[in-house]
Amino acid sequence: MTDPCSATRLPTELPSNPMDWAKAWLDEAFEKGVQRNPHTMTAVTVDETGQPTGRMVLCKEFVVDPGYLVFYTNYKSDKVRHLNHNNKIALVFHWDSFGRQVRLEGEAIRSPADESDAYFATRDWASQLGAWGSDQSSPLESRSALIAQVGKRAMKLGVGAARNWKSIAVADRPVIPRPPHWGGIRVWPRRIELWIEGTDRIHDRARWDRSLVRSDDDTYTAGEWTGTRLQP
Repeated sequence: MTDPCSATRLPTELPSNPMDWAKAWLDEAFEKGVQRNPHTMTAVTVDETGQPTGRMVLCKEFVVDPGYLVFYTNYKSDKVRHLNHNNKIALVFHWDSFGRQVRLEGEAIRSPADESDAYFATRDWASQLGAWGSDQSSPLESRSALIAQVGKRAMKLGVGAARNWKSIAVADRPVIPRPPHWGGIRVWPRRIELWIEGTDRIHDRARWDRSLVRSDDDTYTAGEWTGTRLQP
């Protein structure tokens, strides 16, 4: 069996599950520290007018079988507002130093509450507080207004604040619950493409597709992957 991390091209017989290769590449990027956040991916959503919008998010879980990814965000953000209107999403990983790229297209749904609770509990204290303090994507009068907002909300959570709300009292750290407006997004890809850089721009590239049928609030029943080799 071809090792995804040592392969300079895709095997003649394409892998039956491309998620195995994508996960192996992601794990290697972490192990070798190829960049500050190797799990960074571009997430593209489409707003109510049909305008695509991209931004960077962090992949916090990559489940090969049954095949989904998870990132976390504020449910009041623009990206989730877009997904509430149209839950189609595209994701891209790019590791330039490896000459590899993974593209995914699929459907996004909210993670189970217990999954979001468990992850939130692992976040550092300041990040937990920040999830309460910011109304992501909403207009902001000024930086000082944001600091004041964070400080006031911290006080409501039982966290002390320095004079004039300029900073949080770090010695006072109560347990902070997950905000109801913050949590995970599961992305179930119905299409995935693996790309390996080649010399003279003769890259190696293949695409896989599968069917998805929504089975409950956070799960799909997925069909088998079917692969097709593509010209670069």
